Amino acid sequence: MAAEDLPEPDRLEGAPHPREVFRLYGHEKPEEEFLRSFNSGRLHHGWLISGPRGVGKATLAWRIARFLLTAPDPNAGGGLFGAPEPPTSLDTSPDDPVSRRMAALAEPRLFLLRRGPNERETALSADIRVDEVRKMKSFFALSAADGGHRVAIIDAADDLNVAGANALLKLLEEPPPRATFLVITHQPHRLLPTIRSRCRDLRLGPLPAEPLAKALEMAGGMVLPEDTGPLAELAGGSVGEAFRLSHLDGLKLYRHLIDLFATMPRMNRTAAAALAESASGKAAEERFDLIVTLIDLFLSRLARAGTLRTLPPEAAPGESDLITRLVPDAYVARAWADVAQSLTLRIRQGKAVNLDPAALLLDSFLKLDETAGSLARR
Repeated sequence: MAAEDLPEPDRLEGAPHPREVFRLYGHEKPEEEFLRSFNSGRLHHGWLISGPRGVGKATLAWRIARFLLTAPDPNAGGGLFGAPEPPTSLDTSPDDPVSRRMAALAEPRLFLLRRGPNERETALSADIRVDEVRKMKSFFALSAADGGHRVAIIDAADDLNVAGANALLKLLEEPPPRATFLVITHQPHRLLPTIRSRCRDLRLGPLPAEPLAKALEMAGGMVLPEDTGPLAELAGGSVGEAFRLSHLDGLKLYRHLIDLFATMPRMNRTAAAALAESASGKAAEERFDLIVTLIDLFLSRLARAGTLRTLPPEAAPGESDLITRLVPDAYVARAWADVAQSLTLRIRQGKAVNLDPAALLLDSFLKLDETAGSLARR
């Protein structure tokens, strides 16, 4: 397989790539913070764009990069017509030549650091290797043709191997002139503390239902429910996860799980076996992974509601009544938390050694039923 035929590691299948998205919903404060820094004329060279997966970090990075490569320099003299008005948004035109070149990955003042092909070029590398970071260093060693800004997007820094992280750190410690590093991370606490300390943080949080729905509408290719609240709940405010749930009919699947768990104890074994069997076989791997994710999510919501004594917004009809019945007190909540910690891990470990997916799920359903029964009898 040629390197150019490999999938893009930073693209969600079926969704537009972040470089193709020109609007960002629900993250006005991080944009305003960056604009204030830019308009002050003292723009920091490193920006750590952090937050949960799928909330729009890469979209923000590409918006900033387009803006920097098209906006007038606030430190430049005004010339004959005076200084330009400071920009009030990061918006750029899709028809701008820079935007077009960036969409084609052909902008000479932009470097995209992401996972590349493995040594045999047969698949994507599991991490960002130091060789890829050295290419970025060589990019910055060359002078910009117009003396203007240059930008690097690192997506994501979590993928850097040890040597690659140290190589990035050296660039952040001694940044090239007029260079900006946009460092995307899903888990900033796992990065080198020295990388974090050399960047300003732009933190993106989970999206509420309304901006999440707007982002999904912009992505296109799906029919959204009239009430997007349950989708936002299950997705944890992540556009990427909401996109996956929508394409795999995740809301309907979660309703099936709630209906099944509502029969605990004395679970409907026929329904449990049918649901488990629906995730069996090569063609159903995505469904298997989604069911495991939804089980884990339900158990987390169950334990958290019992501990905090506060019900979450319903993500499926009957969920609130089910949670109230299964966790009458904090002791039971802790027991469910212990189950949540071990059960889905055991499922994934079993899948990793090629155990039958249907048998794994059915065994897990029966384990949950057993737990519900023992807690009800205590």
